[in-house]
Amino acid sequence: MRNRADAGFTLIEIMVALAVFSLAVLALVRLESATARGAGLIDETTVAQLVARNVAVEALTEAQPPAPGLTTGSEANGGRSWNWTRQVSSAGDARVMRVDVAVSNLAGQQVGRITMIRPPSAAAGQTTPVPGATPTPTPTATPPAGGR
Repeated sequence: MRNRADAGFTLIEIMVALAVFSLAVLALVRLESATARGAGLIDETTVAQLVARNVAVEALTEAQPPAPGLTTGSEANGGRSWNWTRQVSSAGDARVMRVDVAVSNLAGQQVGRITMIRPPSAAAGQTTPVPGATPTPTPTATPPAGGR
């Protein structure tokens, strides 16, 4: 005759094992959803930062310095639409411009921000003097003697 200890698991033991297993599975599912949510936030922030950088670099590389004040606009990037706000102000020296760009998603949440400085721009054909530097003479061509 078989001993009761060798008969296998009881119903109570199986129910406890299933409860422990289900708790472990629930913890893993929560971790998975948190990871997916975090990856989505990183993706959104990265694309918003790219939009902010594009808007700021555009202001820095234009031939004419941007006008001081607030400018708003929208841009499509990464398959989404983004609203941006650009604030241009003086950075101490009137010739040096500070460019602050904030980017928000369509829900109005700010998800990207960048600040850049635009140094004084040189007019066409003119150079901006550097303090303490000596100017270098520009060589000029002289016509050959003899008028040939």
